[in-house]
Amino acid sequence: MSKKVKETTNQSAENYLKEIFTLVRKVETLTTADKKTLFNNTEFRMLGEIICAKYAGKRVISTQLAQILGVTRSAISQMVSRLEEQGVVKRVPDSVDRKIAYVELTEKTYETYRKDLEVYVNFVDRLVEKFGAERFHTMISLVDEFCGLAMEEKSNIAL
Repeated sequence: MSKKVKETTNQSAENYLKEIFTLVRKVETLTTADKKTLFNNTEFRMLGEIICAKYAGKRVISTQLAQILGVTRSAISQMVSRLEEQGVVKRVPDSVDRKIAYVELTEKTYETYRKDLEVYVNFVDRLVEKFGAERFHTMISLVDEFCGLAMEEKSNIAL
């Protein structure tokens, strides 16, 4: 491949990457509701991850939350400590390995979460109504397919 063709290919790939970064940034703002909620976006996402794990019959630890949310373990630890002081979450030691502490929501928090969830659901419902349900499902399908290909490609790369 000539140097000029390679530079053009690299520039195209760089533009694609820029578009992906821009799209991800825009998608991350979607959790911003049109009404004040009790939790900031990162806290709300963390609470959602804890609930999703519970629905799946699993539990999560701080390290997993940090990986999922793309923040440091220190940031998660500070957030969990702050929310624990407020009675929102609790750390529950593992019955076998006392070094492991699961992060769980308190019962009081489930009610608050449900109220906030209603705000977010209404917001997204209005967006999908304007965008169109069929277009929404097509978009989700294409993004899911693209992410699947990306994960497959990542697993083929030896770092």
